[in-house]
Amino acid sequence: MTRNRHGHRVGLIGFGLAGKVFHAPLITSTPGLELHAVVTSRHDEVRASFPEARLVTDYADVLADPAVSLIVLTTPDHLHAEQARAAIAAGKHLVIDKPLAPTLAEARDIAERARQAGTILSVFHNRRWDSDFLTLRSLIETGQLGDIVEFDSHFDRFRPTVGTRWKDQRTAGVWQDLGPHLVDQALVLFGMPTAVITDLAILKPGGLAPDYARATLVYPTRRVNLHMSQTRHEHGLRFSVHGTSASFVKHGSDPQEDQSKAGLTPADPQWGNDLEPGQLIRAAPDGGSTTTSVPALRGDYGAYYSAITNALSGTTPVPVTVAEALQVMEIIAAGKESSTI
Repeated sequence: MTRNRHGHRVGLIGFGLAGKVFHAPLITSTPGLELHAVVTSRHDEVRASFPEARLVTDYADVLADPAVSLIVLTTPDHLHAEQARAAIAAGKHLVIDKPLAPTLAEARDIAERARQAGTILSVFHNRRWDSDFLTLRSLIETGQLGDIVEFDSHFDRFRPTVGTRWKDQRTAGVWQDLGPHLVDQALVLFGMPTAVITDLAILKPGGLAPDYARATLVYPTRRVNLHMSQTRHEHGLRFSVHGTSASFVKHGSDPQEDQSKAGLTPADPQWGNDLEPGQLIRAAPDGGSTTTSVPALRGDYGAYYSAITNALSGTTPVPVTVAEALQVMEIIAAGKESSTI
């Protein structure tokens, strides 16, 4: 295990949205981790925010650097499999921004190679640490909603223009992009479903990939509906969850991504504070209902990298296991097969 007095040295691969907004700020804010090298062509952007990091243009140089113990892949999906295999072959531990790989077969191959090499492998399913999800999970685990029978989770936007980024041209579109977030949250709460039914569609004229996805995860006593759209003018609803004791409705999104874009770091007192409370609704004996405001718990993406640091030190398991990441990939693959598009 390569460490120095600052902790485990990290090679960050890619400095697009994921690398710049999520991973680099979290890595540099985590005791025990050092952002040692960044592979990117955006040297000026890295220098402006992380001047101590070594700038590299060739991935092979980072893999050959004995000081680097952890590789963090934030590159486009289609590069994940090849780059992950190279990192494992070089003896590096590995964090991959979701999804693990473009296909389930490639994901399983990466997982098996990591197992054989004894490499730590984890996928950055950061939405487990969203403010709204932490709040909902607490309500469920403390029994305030009773047994969940209906669960609706939304990740909607209004982006009427056809995008030309690589993300906008994924084969499964928003299902491959946002689906892993919502699927992972559902599996954390309820485990694997018995069936998956999906509808993927291109609703924007001239669209290159699905900009609409609705998936139903089927369980014996509940239905979990995951909804993603880029064509909704009103897109504030995040959760609508109904149990035998109460319902929970939450509007608004976790603030951590926007806070990072605005220059805040996890060290800021306002980091992760969602100021829009949810609503807990209970039926009343007279046929009406009572509504109680539920303050949001603080979001904490930094918890992921704190747990990664502990895993590198051998004190705790990784925060998102390979088995969990593969289950997400299984649902994504099943959803692609289920859809008629």
